[in-house]
Amino acid sequence: MVAQIIDGKAFAAKVRGQVAQHVSALKAQHNQTPGLAVVLVGEDPASEVYVAAKHKATVETGMTSFEHKLPADVSEADLFALIDQLNADPDVHGILCQFPVPEHLSERRVVARIDPAKDVDGLSVVNAGLLASGEAGLVPCTPLGCLMLLRDQVGDLTGKDAVVVGRSNLFGKPMAQLLLRDNCTVTVAHSRSNDLPGICKRADILVAAVGRAQMVQGDWIKPGATVIDVGITRVPHPEKPGKSRLIGDVDFGPASEVAGAITPVPGGVGPMTIACLLANTLTAACRAHGLAEPQGLTA
Repeated sequence: MVAQIIDGKAFAAKVRGQVAQHVSALKAQHNQTPGLAVVLVGEDPASEVYVAAKHKATVETGMTSFEHKLPADVSEADLFALIDQLNADPDVHGILCQFPVPEHLSERRVVARIDPAKDVDGLSVVNAGLLASGEAGLVPCTPLGCLMLLRDQVGDLTGKDAVVVGRSNLFGKPMAQLLLRDNCTVTVAHSRSNDLPGICKRADILVAAVGRAQMVQGDWIKPGATVIDVGITRVPHPEKPGKSRLIGDVDFGPASEVAGAITPVPGGVGPMTIACLLANTLTAACRAHGLAEPQGLTA
């Protein structure tokens, strides 16, 4: 058996297309344009690349992009004043602060300052609580993207045995909640779980998110399982001195000989994150104006 490769890049393009259609309809029928505000503190090169990609994708779907660049030594008070301004702006439906921020700022406090209804990264304790209690909040983008990929690949997830390896607040916990909501039987495993290979081996759906390169071996995987690899580790390229490449948490070669379907790294989960950020911004805009939420773009 050779696993089907789940093309996250193509699926993300499809999601962005759906978002663009909804945005066009919002403009035509309700004269409303969703707006996403991104705040960048300092000059971290990787963050600047991410912000530029988000701006480009936002504009391409017909939304309004608001970019705010603040100096690395900005005070918490000045940053919070900007967030308060964006919270109050009716043209802004989504707000995110690009992390990491300089050490003198608290990421937890920054997230808490953003209106939960505009927290399109889904990072606030309010949105975490809404997800855990089965109510409508905003869901973190990467878990939402994984859920979309799974629904597309597997179909109805009811009754599936799902294992999430990783228990982070950013991914593992919300991913488990989403799988529970879709009627999976869910196990959250981690580096200290007893018999981690055995736990993984029983999974119909295996989601790996620990950030440890190639930790999940091919013989940990149940034949025919669907494997979602969220990990990204940059390692030296074996054939190109001075260059690097990205690998995931799953040992892709052996795993792809056992699994039924698997996401590659890169090109699997990664492209879905920005696509779901746009979907969340659209959802937030619809909720702000009391309009029907877009079908297929929410949890």
